[in-house]
Amino acid sequence: MKGTPDTKSHTSVWRSLIEVPIVAGLAVVIVVILRALVVQPFYIPSASMVPQLHVDDKILVSRISYRLHPVRRGDLIVFAEPPGVQLEEGPSPSHEGGISGLWRSVAETLGLVPRSDELVKRVIGLPGDTVEGHDGHVYINGRLLLEPYLKPDVVTSDFAAQTVPKGMVWVMGDNRPDSYDSRFFGPIRERTIVGRAILKVWPLDNICFL
Repeated sequence: MKGTPDTKSHTSVWRSLIEVPIVAGLAVVIVVILRALVVQPFYIPSASMVPQLHVDDKILVSRISYRLHPVRRGDLIVFAEPPGVQLEEGPSPSHEGGISGLWRSVAETLGLVPRSDELVKRVIGLPGDTVEGHDGHVYINGRLLLEPYLKPDVVTSDFAAQTVPKGMVWVMGDNRPDSYDSRFFGPIRERTIVGRAILKVWPLDNICFL
């Protein structure tokens, strides 16, 4: 005997209640796998990369770029916060527990909220380079560094000449007056680089390659 319309409707509701969390769970698993192996979403938490990137922009970060080629000057990279640096963009997941901590971990993985342990900056100095700031500009090995990605009126604060050690790079934000970067915490280790920013995906009316 065939089920009544009410029975079919009831069965459909229960099926939906079961299928939705399963599909959502699979989507999260797929994103986690892709994030671990290929590409990672990243939420821009501060104005340090204006005008290229603004607060609340979302980007995709290639985790395999530097398996194919070395780090290059001018690359936008995401990297783990240097030791001793305390970011202020949000609470650390380690400080949250239960459902709140789980939600934040998932949201960070999906790039929906800022990560509390990673930064995005531009590579300025490569291993062996001597980097110096004076007269409002950056100099590499004594030569003026041309930086077309900066706003015309941007002034870089003075900083003493430093030679970038092997296995490290010097990074800076494009918004020089509002960027916490290598001028403060020094060069970063290349092994702490998560990947290279390749695509801005949000806002939708400003999607572009980086």
